[in-house]
Amino acid sequence: MVSPKNIGKYRLGRTIGEGTFSKVKLAFIGNNGEKVAIKVIDKNMVLKNNLKYKVQSEIRTMKLLHHPNIVRIHEVIGTKTKIYIVMEYVSGGQLLDKMSYVGKLNECEARKLFQQLVDAVDYCHNKGVFHRDLKPENLLLDSQGNLKVSDFGLSALSKPNDVLNTRCGSPCYVAPELLMSKGYDGAAADVWSCGVILFELLAGFLPFDDQNLMRLYHKICRAEYVCAPWFTQSQKKLITKILEPRPDKRINISDIIENDWFQIDYKPSCAYEIDRIINLDDKSDAFDPIEEKTTKSTITKSSSFINAFQLIAMFQDLDLSAIFEEQDHKKQIKMFGSQHTISETVEKIEAAATDVRLSVMKMNKFKMKMHPKPTLTRSSRSYFDLSAEVIEVAPAHCVVQISKSAGDLRMYNEFCESLSSLLKEKSSTPSHDQDSVDQRKVSSIEKKDDECYAKPNCEDFCGYNSA
Repeated sequence: MVSPKNIGKYRLGRTIGEGTFSKVKLAFIGNNGEKVAIKVIDKNMVLKNNLKYKVQSEIRTMKLLHHPNIVRIHEVIGTKTKIYIVMEYVSGGQLLDKMSYVGKLNECEARKLFQQLVDAVDYCHNKGVFHRDLKPENLLLDSQGNLKVSDFGLSALSKPNDVLNTRCGSPCYVAPELLMSKGYDGAAADVWSCGVILFELLAGFLPFDDQNLMRLYHKICRAEYVCAPWFTQSQKKLITKILEPRPDKRINISDIIENDWFQIDYKPSCAYEIDRIINLDDKSDAFDPIEEKTTKSTITKSSSFINAFQLIAMFQDLDLSAIFEEQDHKKQIKMFGSQHTISETVEKIEAAATDVRLSVMKMNKFKMKMHPKPTLTRSSRSYFDLSAEVIEVAPAHCVVQISKSAGDLRMYNEFCESLSSLLKEKSSTPSHDQDSVDQRKVSSIEKKDDECYAKPNCEDFCGYNSA
């Protein structure tokens, strides 16, 4: 029988962290008073918002990892309405908190934390785990000042050389290849994030930072940053090799470890033996005590929960593939921002189609196909395949995706030009500037298999954030 103050052998204490669907509480093991952190997750909210996959993935991943620089999971307890994830208690709080009051770290301390981060990431990669959201908020410090990696809610578990496709992460730390619509190497993406963190530790500020997300992503993809004047040549050389925008040219973990600057006072961490982890029974059935009415995600692409990272990365002006490789001209895709309601935006698309003599066939409220109007010399529709899809971001903000996989490029360009002009016309609905965003507070996102699993403050829900 579970009381409000106890769960199993654990005595719950004060709340030390809080997310959208969960709270992290300090707890004590009844027989010896040892401190642990317990994430209490509302099962109904998880199922209602289609986040079961995220919770299961995080639990499954953390069970694989037994390393001194990674937050350990001890036990998972499922009840009728709650999921309790019992984890190692890390008393020093977030690395971000420390950096906020000390600014830049001295070289020795920055190097030690970077060494521990690289050791942890190397261990994860050897286990087939790619974190994909490394940042100071997800790095905790213990009472001795040692680093602990947390929050595996956006991690991927895959085989070596597998190509990942989920676009996720936090804007200032995301690797440039994740901003493109093609697959990427999870290991190289994590290395980039480690480089951003190293720069921040040494400089006291981010290498890539801009209130305008479009400008931010352009800087990231071109690796436009300025080293602090106190950076040594050794530091600059290592950072340059890590913050290489071409993933195939970027330094890997093994070469980072062999770097002369990295090797100074380096003490490699050793992984724990599995038998030191307590009570890791398979708890994939943590959801079973409650009837799951939703078996398929019902969040559509038109969900208003799409956030700034996803929105800006989809814009035409941020199609950055050409920086690294030739465009595939067989399929043309363009993105447009619309400061209109979804119905007004659809009307603009229809008007643009009329301008270039295209007929519109609506597939649903958000998607339509367009074909040339038949003439005496042109009756077939098969040679021209053009579609438009509207993604609602907010009541007066949408993204329009135009795709052409076959047909006349000239007509496609004319349609896009007409639509662009129409979308720039003043909306009858008041709108607000979306460009000014506090980069550190933009939520992590995940877009997988064309379904959006993200929610506001998803990063807080998916990971353990100690107060």
